[in-house]
Amino acid sequence: MQNPYDMIIIGGGPAGYTAALYAVRAGLDTLVVERMSPGGQMALTGEIDNYPGFDAGIDGFTLGMKMQKGAERFGAKTVYAEVIKVDFSEKIKTIETTNETLQAKTVVIAAGANPRRLGVPMEEELTGKGVHYCAHCDGRFYKDKTVLVVGGGNSAAADALYLSRLAAKVYVVHRRDSLRATKIYHAPLMQAKNVEFLWSSTVSELLADSRITGVKIQNVHTHDCTDIACDGIFISIGREPATEFLRNSVRLDSAGYVVADESTKTNVDGVFAVGDIRTKVLRQIVTATSDGAVCVHYAQEYLADTE
Repeated sequence: MQNPYDMIIIGGGPAGYTAALYAVRAGLDTLVVERMSPGGQMALTGEIDNYPGFDAGIDGFTLGMKMQKGAERFGAKTVYAEVIKVDFSEKIKTIETTNETLQAKTVVIAAGANPRRLGVPMEEELTGKGVHYCAHCDGRFYKDKTVLVVGGGNSAAADALYLSRLAAKVYVVHRRDSLRATKIYHAPLMQAKNVEFLWSSTVSELLADSRITGVKIQNVHTHDCTDIACDGIFISIGREPATEFLRNSVRLDSAGYVVADESTKTNVDGVFAVGDIRTKVLRQIVTATSDGAVCVHYAQEYLADTE
């Protein structure tokens, strides 16, 4: 096992590679451990128009690759492996991956959060072909079209309200008979003339040829099914933070996110949480990159105090 890195970053999304960029420019020996490919969930987005600096937009995969190259230009290193276990109990932290065991003086948790899936057939195959999980990312493709939002919480209500300003028609499908979202969303949605609620219902089937053409809706009480034609479906039933590998190593909130405020500090000295995996109000690319820069500032302070 080589000498410990100054910083190991778990996850190669926008938060992870921003942290890597700032860390190597600060002279820290930095390693990014990425499970699949650069960009994280961002890499699945066909076109991104809300990240500054790209006036014509950019696809998520390309942006992820650019972020990786930007960090590696200054000396950041990347290994592709899955982190399966960590030990933060000592001053030098240990990270066990599917390939090797690594050690670092500081660790940045940037493993992200995955959208919850509906669990219906063809969902994965149709992702990006009418099936979406981020209205602010992909809503603009449905201007003057018909879309369907699944969910009844704050995220679903916010997505439906946002889409109502773009789409000709927005269906909101919720398994209950009223929204769980906070009251602030209720009146605007009820007043929107192009929003229709399908209460006590679930999506039981996706209808498609090469992309989504509609969905089959099932009433949870009568089990009756209805076909609804639509151009796209936005699934907003929550996210699942990728924290399985942490196994009580840092404090998590009730939803499983790593507890860390705007400083990105966790309850363990020298361990930071950035991007979608930490407790925060807004999960966007720009807020993830901000976290990446912030954590390096505090990591440098920590290293200066402990060396």
